[in-house]
Parts: sequence; structure tokens; C-alpha cells
Amino acid sequence: MEDQTRRAVYGFLREAGNPVTREQVAQACAISRSLAAFHLDKLVEIGLAASGYDAVRRVHKVGRSPKLYRVTQREIQVSIPERQLAVLTDILLSAMADPNPGEAPLDAALRVADSHGHELGRSARSQLRGGRLGHERALALAQTTLRERGFEPYDAGPGCLRLRNCPFHAQAAHAPDLVCAINQRLLAGFLRGIGANNTQAVLDPREGECCVELCEARPRHASPPRPSPLQSSP
Repeated sequence: MEDQTRRAVYGFLREAGNPVTREQVAQACAISRSLAAFHLDKLVEIGLAASGYDAVRRVHKVGRSPKLYRVTQREIQVSIPERQLAVLTDILLSAMADPNPGEAPLDAALRVADSHGHELGRSARSQLRGGRLGHERALALAQTTLRERGFEPYDAGPGCLRLRNCPFHAQAAHAPDLVCAINQRLLAGFLRGIGANNTQAVLDPREGECCVELCEARPRHASPPRPSPLQSSP
């Protein structure tokens, strides 16, 4: 999709996470309702969006219900959302080409991923003015930076940022443990690079989303969680 407006419309559909109306799209993208309808219908035509009507509104309210649009799971060659195969390839090749003495391949890949994320974080932090980078500010910077790198961050609750999209999705399907571990170390390195001492990247896989969650770091003196009553005793 070369049209920037259509990209913006599609991006809003993805970020919304639920069906939206033409009016909502028009407002979010600062365009007219008719232009929003044009681009939405084009997205439906090429299979990147689907449309329908709100059955509940149709039953309980008088008049025609508004048309609703949502994204489909189809991916196209230009890769929307953006994938970052080159980043993953660079990490793996660098790890293979220059391992530390006696270093296992996985350890080398994780080390390079952490270094790559750290450099990305340092670059992002350099764009900020001085001042303490608390947890909330760290999440805001992460949200902006990671969105530019093919992730789709969204607020998942107080002090928590989840990633709707993994830019290494296709590769994760073949080697999930390896790719998710690299992804986690990449994001941990990023947080270290921006100086986010109160924020951590943890593995928390969920169906249809990235495996990593950014959340507030638990204090070291915090008590460990109590075992679930469903867990058997050792």
C-alpha cells in the first residue's frame, strides 16, 4: 500500500483491537468520512479488512446500524505489520561469526541480541531531554520506539505494556523458544539502553501476541508469589 492515508487507516484498525465505524476512522486519521469510507472499502476489497453490521444495535435501536470494520489475519508482501527479518538475521549471523571463547551458540545469540537492543535504547534515549526516566516515562519512550520497529505496543493495564505484534512472527512459528528468547533479550537490552532501571522485559506468551511484556520491575526484597493451591507439593 503506497498511499500514506490508507496506511494510517489500516494502522488505526490494527491498533483499535475491535470493530470501528467510518466516523471513528475519520476522526482518528483527521480525514473526511467519505475518504475514510473509500479507503476502508479498498482494504476490504484486497482482503486486509472485513466489514459488517452491529447485530445488537440493529435489534434494539431504530434505523440502520453503522457499518463496522475490522482487520483480518491476512498478511501481504509489503509486510503490514512491518516484519524485521533483517534484524533477526543480523543477530544470528553476528553470533555465529564472532562467538566468545567456549560460548554456546544460544548464549552468543542472546548476548548479541542484548547488545543490539542496548544500542537501540541508547539511540532512543539520546533524543530525550535530560531528567529522570521513571517507569511511566520509560514505557512511553518504549511505545514510541518499538512501534517504529514493527511492534504494536498497547496499554495492558497499570504500568504494563504488551506488544500485539511480533516482528519475528514467521520465524517464531518455526523456532518459538529460540526466537522468543532472543526477542526478550533484545527488549531487555533496549530497556537497559534507555536507562529504565524500574522496568523489565519478561516472557509472558499469549495467543496471537508477542511473547514479551514490559512491566514494572518487582523489588528485590519482595516476597515470592505463593504457590497455587492447584500445584502439587514437592
